[in-house]
Amino acid sequence: MNTVDLLFGDLASLLSNAIVLVIVTLMFVISLRLFLDRRKKGYMSMTFSLVFVGIHYLLKLYVLLTALNTSLTAYSLLMLKIVSFVLLNFGIYQLYNRTHRKQYIFFYGLIIMGFVVSILHFSVPQMYNGTIQQVRMLQDIGLELYVFVLIFLCFYMIPPYIGQQVKYQSALTIYFFIQSCHLINVYMYGDAQIWLTVAGNILPIVFYFVLFTLLFDRVVELMQAIYNSSITDGLTRLYNRKFFYNRVTQYVGRHLPVYILFSDIDNFKKLNDTKGHQMGDDVLKQVAQIMKEEVEECGIAGRYGGEEMVLMVTDPSVKMDAFAERVRSRIEKETIVTASIGYSKYKNGVSAEELIKQADEAMYKAKTTGKNKVVKYA
Repeated sequence: MNTVDLLFGDLASLLSNAIVLVIVTLMFVISLRLFLDRRKKGYMSMTFSLVFVGIHYLLKLYVLLTALNTSLTAYSLLMLKIVSFVLLNFGIYQLYNRTHRKQYIFFYGLIIMGFVVSILHFSVPQMYNGTIQQVRMLQDIGLELYVFVLIFLCFYMIPPYIGQQVKYQSALTIYFFIQSCHLINVYMYGDAQIWLTVAGNILPIVFYFVLFTLLFDRVVELMQAIYNSSITDGLTRLYNRKFFYNRVTQYVGRHLPVYILFSDIDNFKKLNDTKGHQMGDDVLKQVAQIMKEEVEECGIAGRYGGEEMVLMVTDPSVKMDAFAERVRSRIEKETIVTASIGYSKYKNGVSAEELIKQADEAMYKAKTTGKNKVVKYA
């Protein structure tokens, strides 16, 4: 074994296909695990497509190892390439979208069209009396050119409907160069151009690595979305009560100087009854945004229940009386409602539950003594 074999010979092709097969196997494991956990069509399609990709590369390895180079194996490899390419892109599309009948018709129609084009493979030997090599090249040209049609269709039609558009289009661009290098090498240089052979060995690895990162990033996005939905309120996007309470417990457990601000929107039930729940939801989101903006650099905000929202201020340099008044003033000026606010400061021996309760009691005092005011827990 020498460097030349690793770069240009059959060993290079074997190594390239083996590396691709490893990457595809990793993608298959990830996709299958997601499908078994969540039972979504996107993961099933992705898993199914990777099975075809794996079969394609296993057959390529078999052909290389056995030197089996017949018309039937060439046809099988081409059809597997087309079917796996279409299914792979369909799987990527389904990772981001619900699919309906028209999408199934489109993608499976592309596969059917591939089989229609493949009629040329069986017609050429009866229509053309050339050398075996010439016949073989004419047999394959229809399917080889159809791959370009698939690349362009996917490049322009799928990206608007998925995330990671740049990465996806980069992968398709790489696949375009893979196909171009292959055709130029075979039809212009008799498969003897060394650097085109090198490109044909390296680019598939790059292509499937980019797809692997796309799938991995999608998994991370989904995990992040699941985590965020478990710790945030769906309407206001503030932290939910459980998460907020746990964070307060952490700070109190470390005896850190924190403040809790407890707010309640004044006359919220009347607002819902007179102007409707949609208006109520809009107001909740407006107030939540003010809370989030004010506490962004000094703590966290949460929705404690109904129209009650809470802040934990962790920056000891914050002047809490001025801070709470600013929150109250912004709510009054920027929304159609006002808020009663109470706040409390952590002292040794006070539990997280007691600290929040103290702020709640201060808020209740503000509400029962005129509303639209700030009261400090005494």
